[in-house]
Amino acid sequence: MSYTITEKILLAHTDKKELSAGEFILAAVDLALGNDITAPIAIEQFERLCIKPAIADKIVLVPDHFVPAKDKKSANQAKVLKSFAHKYGIEKYFEVGRMGIEHALLPEQGLVGPGDLIIGADSHTCTYGALGAFSTGVGSTDLAASWATGKVWLRVPETIKFVYSGKLDKWVTGKDLILYTIGDIGVDGALYRAMEFTGEAIRKLDMDSRFAMSNMAIEAGGKSGIIEPDDVSFDYIKKRMPTSKMKLYKDKIKNLKSDKDAHYIMIKEYDVSKLEPMVACPHLPSNVHPVRSPLASGGSRLRRLTSNGVKPASSLANIGLDQVVIGSCTNGRISDLRMAAKILKGNTVYPHTRCIVIPATQAIYLQAIKEGLMEIFVEAGAVVTTPTCGPCLGGHAGILTEGERSLATTNRNFVGRMGDLKSEVYLSSPAVAAASAIKGRIAHPEEIV
Repeated sequence: MSYTITEKILLAHTDKKELSAGEFILAAVDLALGNDITAPIAIEQFERLCIKPAIADKIVLVPDHFVPAKDKKSANQAKVLKSFAHKYGIEKYFEVGRMGIEHALLPEQGLVGPGDLIIGADSHTCTYGALGAFSTGVGSTDLAASWATGKVWLRVPETIKFVYSGKLDKWVTGKDLILYTIGDIGVDGALYRAMEFTGEAIRKLDMDSRFAMSNMAIEAGGKSGIIEPDDVSFDYIKKRMPTSKMKLYKDKIKNLKSDKDAHYIMIKEYDVSKLEPMVACPHLPSNVHPVRSPLASGGSRLRRLTSNGVKPASSLANIGLDQVVIGSCTNGRISDLRMAAKILKGNTVYPHTRCIVIPATQAIYLQAIKEGLMEIFVEAGAVVTTPTCGPCLGGHAGILTEGERSLATTNRNFVGRMGDLKSEVYLSSPAVAAASAIKGRIAHPEEIV
């Protein structure tokens, strides 16, 4: 039979000789991830079984959503993870000071690679597909079951193939590609389907842009977002994994590609040579427009941009901002910070706009210090926080109040996502975010550089 890359990975993790899309399977997991919101629920369910984990060496626990603890409740959530890790000798527990935002941390630590099957009780677990893994989010009870059995029960997803051709403009990144894609197919356009990203433009992306694309597959309803491993992904893991593990992955990679006659439920083709930086407007990741787009013909979209009786904006450039957030599991990596710093250098954040910079991991934080990026951020009037999901989910370190607007490099902009139900969140790349922080409104990087 002919298979997609997703089907090949799933088949390799079962004892079956063949499988097909739509079939239910029981598959062995390589990693099972939980954070300080989802893992405590899984731990509670697991402890009812009165057994030891079957895969203690494959459990990963990362407190990253409400840490450093913002209150007593969040402190207790983090303590549950630490106690569970101590009880069962779980080595892949990352305390504050060693941790980072989970989906940036795991690849950085060399814990994921091509051909792996990874589950996590967090919807953005799909990030690791950028390295050629099948990775997907699950519920907390599914996570507990995997700890007990070492396996996960799931349905083999159909695959949509996305082919991107053309040379990207210098300000267009993987974030812009995935926003454009979600804008095209909608937030349910890939519901429970694997999104396979390929083509000339994808092959030329660096790993950070690839991570951003796979990270947001879930925003189109995708079960996963995957990119065929190549020299770029191989070089990335080679720098982070021990030689013994690299030998295993080198063998895996040889046949880790979709067959030429593999079946796809749909194939979408895009020429991205003229694509501009994109912004997702409230209150869906699919409400996407080019930064310099006039909105006069937007109809219902204009109404979405209206708050507190203010006259609808005629273009994105007229939308003032109270806050800009540069970070998250989507865009908090070192290349993202470098891009933001390039624009902020020698400039000042708009006096009535807050700019919050969040390095995704401690290692990224340290690298940014060594490169002088932190000095640029602070001199520009931005504040830098420790690695945390924080404002992305409306947790802490950047909550919006009624009527406030934020532009963020995060991945969701639903109603109330970053705070008050009457606040608004816009999504963009780090380049657009940095330019907008300087202008105090949504701005194209070319307005600064």
